[in-house]
Amino acid sequence: MVLTDTHTHLYYETDGVKRAALMQRCADNGITRLFLPNVDVSSSEQVFDLASEYPDKCYSMLGLHPCSVKADWETVLEEIWSSQQGRKIYAIGEIGIDLYWDKTTLPEQILAFKAQIKRAKELKLPIVIHCREAFDEVFSVLEEEHCDDLRGILHCFTGNNQQALKAINLGFYLGIGGVVTYKNGGLDKFLAEIDLQHIVLETDSPYLSPVPYRGKPNESSYLIYIAQKVAELYQLSVEEVADVTTQNSKQIFGI
Repeated sequence: MVLTDTHTHLYYETDGVKRAALMQRCADNGITRLFLPNVDVSSSEQVFDLASEYPDKCYSMLGLHPCSVKADWETVLEEIWSSQQGRKIYAIGEIGIDLYWDKTTLPEQILAFKAQIKRAKELKLPIVIHCREAFDEVFSVLEEEHCDDLRGILHCFTGNNQQALKAINLGFYLGIGGVVTYKNGGLDKFLAEIDLQHIVLETDSPYLSPVPYRGKPNESSYLIYIAQKVAELYQLSVEEVADVTTQNSKQIFGI
């Protein structure tokens, strides 16, 4: 069984011994493919370092998180693009719009989002979208930028059935994480109505730990609990869920 964590910030753990233990726990649970989203200038080297340490398991993305978008976003983006230095990336992310923390930066967030979508189109890479309290704004940008080459994941999907179908119709997969295990998370009410072919799994570690670890730091090895809940909802085996969602991740990232 091969499980794929399509969104983990495992690189935040900088202690080598602890990080090795995290990776071993992943391997013990069949989680052998991990995709690392970048958030700002300082994290790009952390992403590349972890991918270099585990080249057959960890895969890099580059992007500017919407919560990191300030007035100087253009300069910051140039620094992020420069940090690649010929190294392989598999997506532009995580990018998008977040209106939970700061609504005043919405104009800049939209501009930065569009600029990074342009970059993805130029490089023919998928995008990984952060959307928090901003479905209307994100969908507006995606509809404006829509083309056959624009694809990716709506990370940490917490919307409703209508929003799920809209994302799928725009060419995006739904990133399902720990929220699916929450009693009042809402996803369990309709997720099984969505074809599993449109879903990938993620942890967003160290955030959004699934039950039974809710409220504690998350880690990629906990993806197994998300897979088990998804399997329960779809009335499938965990192995079947792993096979389909991992194949979906290969379709997105090309690896």
